[in-house]
Amino acid sequence: MAPPDSLIHASSGALGGICAMAITYPLISISTRAQVEARRHPGESSLEAALHLIQREGFVSLYDGLGSSLIGIAITNGIYYLFFEETRAILLRTRNRLPLTTLQSMLAGAVAGSMTAVLTNPIWVVNTRQTVRVVPTGTSTNEPKSERLGFGQTILHILKSDGPRAFFRGLGPALILVINPILQYTLFEQLTRILVLRRRLMSKTPVKNAEKARPLRDLDFFLLGAISKLFATGVTYPYLTVKSRMQSGQAEGRGYRNTWDGLSQIVKKDGVKGLYRGIAPKLTQSVLTAAFLFLAKERIYIATKKALVTASKVAPV
Repeated sequence: MAPPDSLIHASSGALGGICAMAITYPLISISTRAQVEARRHPGESSLEAALHLIQREGFVSLYDGLGSSLIGIAITNGIYYLFFEETRAILLRTRNRLPLTTLQSMLAGAVAGSMTAVLTNPIWVVNTRQTVRVVPTGTSTNEPKSERLGFGQTILHILKSDGPRAFFRGLGPALILVINPILQYTLFEQLTRILVLRRRLMSKTPVKNAEKARPLRDLDFFLLGAISKLFATGVTYPYLTVKSRMQSGQAEGRGYRNTWDGLSQIVKKDGVKGLYRGIAPKLTQSVLTAAFLFLAKERIYIATKKALVTASKVAPV
């Protein structure tokens, strides 16, 4: 018996996310450090922050937290696609298999995004702590050094120093950031629909055979994924800055009472530009990650479906 289509989407999304994250992770480290360490190095550009980080802690520091990040992205994408496809299937049944409206696509994204944010927030707290490394081990003439902790060690450190509630710090902005995948996937679906329709008209292919005659190519998935993520991240980046600071465990982030208070304090201390600190590497990383994700996911999904069809044909009766 073949697994549900939503489960294939979830598995493909998880594997695609791992591939994309592994390729672009150093850019995440640079962006997260820039967001969290704004007060330590005011006015420092993203390139200067990267060079300063490598000089201070070595090139390997760009991969701090990679393990938890790969775990996090696999679980995050798996949960997101599972809930998105299940919700989408329910909504499609109410429309007699007609395409979803934009509002219905956004509703499916909201359900999937909210469940994902709640279930995966602890993983991203651990990842942020590993990335910024706030455990001091000594002092030097310039700055305190910090210890590299593994995934399990970081969990124990958080429990010991901040208690279990710390795993849900930043959940408020994380729930607001559900807007990001809603915008991303809604725009992706709408752009995909427009592109397919345009090719259908250009090829003058009958409607029922249009997608088979002119399927989307790898480059299409790559570019549409990049465009949709560029728009979504640009709109929601200030909330990502607040989320990173709240989850980092540093004193400044702990002082934020809620998301709005965090936004207000950042603007008060650093100006509006403080909300967008580290946006250049983040946009680059997000766009590339999304592009590789959509490309890899689609490839894995198609390969899995073909493998299941082949297996069903050779399976004994």
